Amino acid sequence: MVEISHLQKSYGAFSLNNISFLIQREKITGFIGNNGAGKTTTIKCILGLLSYEAGKISINGKTMYQNERSYKEKIGVVFDEGYFYNKLNMVSMKNIIAGAYANWDEKKYKEYIQKFGLSETQRIDTMSKGMKMKFSLALALSHNAELLILDEPSGGLDPRTRQLFCSELLAQKNEGKTIFFSTHITSDLDKIGDNIILIDNGSILRETSKDEFIKESKLNTPTIEDAMTEIINRGELDAYI
Repeated sequence: MVEISHLQKSYGAFSLNNISFLIQREKITGFIGNNGAGKTTTIKCILGLLSYEAGKISINGKTMYQNERSYKEKIGVVFDEGYFYNKLNMVSMKNIIAGAYANWDEKKYKEYIQKFGLSETQRIDTMSKGMKMKFSLALALSHNAELLILDEPSGGLDPRTRQLFCSELLAQKNEGKTIFFSTHITSDLDKIGDNIILIDNGSILRETSKDEFIKESKLNTPTIEDAMTEIINRGELDAYI
């Protein structure tokens, strides 16, 4: 569904190094790597929040520059930080965001608010991190987006909220959504991931299925984190030699 081709972005001492990968339709793709590896930079380029020096990003074969509104209508976004106006309540914040989408579905939004146990009259600055994540997810799911992009959304959440979050992502995949999920909590991807893309120091090290990725670890009961650590350490050792 999404193709990133030869993407380059530099600022300061960091750069994305001519990266290319695919996000497969109706799959949960985990985007993993250590802090500072380039996950958020890549996502911001996909969303048009950062310009880039070279490369191409397309959704269903169309770039943002061909039709920016149509491109962004296809995407629902959940960030680690909500980027909300803290002094507003949820309903006021929702009204601002809903106006940006031609396909906003108020009925669906109300269903998610009820499902997640939220009160629209509550002010943003009184909400817990878990509440903000649920609110962000409700907004992302309420304009009929085909692609969900999530940047470190489950960090700092309690186990019950993380379980609800993962269950909702599985439900969305089963409804035909495509999910691109950046996280450093790889145990979530052990449960729900289909594919893994590993980035390190601005370069893509692996792009494969979750099962094939885990097989790279030599432990008896490996996890995504085990495989990620081995692959990164192996690359650092090769560079040293």
